[in-house]
Amino acid sequence: MGRLIFGSKTVNRFWMAPLAGLLVSALAVGPAQAEIKIGVVNASRLLQESPQAKAVQESLRSEFAPKQRELAAQQAALKAKQEKYEKDAPTMSADQRARAEKELREGNREYSQKVTDFQEDANTRQNEELSRLQSAIIAEVQSYALSQKFDLVLTEGVVYANNSLDITAQVLAGLQARSSAAPAAKPATPPATK
Repeated sequence: MGRLIFGSKTVNRFWMAPLAGLLVSALAVGPAQAEIKIGVVNASRLLQESPQAKAVQESLRSEFAPKQRELAAQQAALKAKQEKYEKDAPTMSADQRARAEKELREGNREYSQKVTDFQEDANTRQNEELSRLQSAIIAEVQSYALSQKFDLVLTEGVVYANNSLDITAQVLAGLQARSSAAPAAKPATPPATK
């Protein structure tokens, strides 16, 4: 009375209505999920291979090359002074040695400070340009996703994605088209170096 038999299991009629509802829901949701269009983008590949990324790298390289050369020249001069001191130290008076050691310490301190300032300036500029580049890449991914009617585009944190979902090449092609269509954007004016 009130029990149905499925295979070797007995199911109470009380559970039949909710169970049937779940089955109908699962069948209705199944086709809707099949229609969701998902894409995956390899953001690090875009950051490395896009023409905009290469332009930023070249711009930063040329912007900081003069300061790098200046620091290399200062380092070479300090090394030459150190070698001269080591060579001449045995014949120097105590006063001359003390003066030479003080000059070397001050020169090394000044050089270290310049290197630190340079690294801070370079990191700040690199972060500024990286932020602009990321914004351009995100805009291109969004533009491509909208034009191709994607419902969801994933990036970082994807453990596995079938290659058919990867839209990185198409987004990269869009970035290349934008790069060749528009003249290279000038980076922001660099801050004055010390």
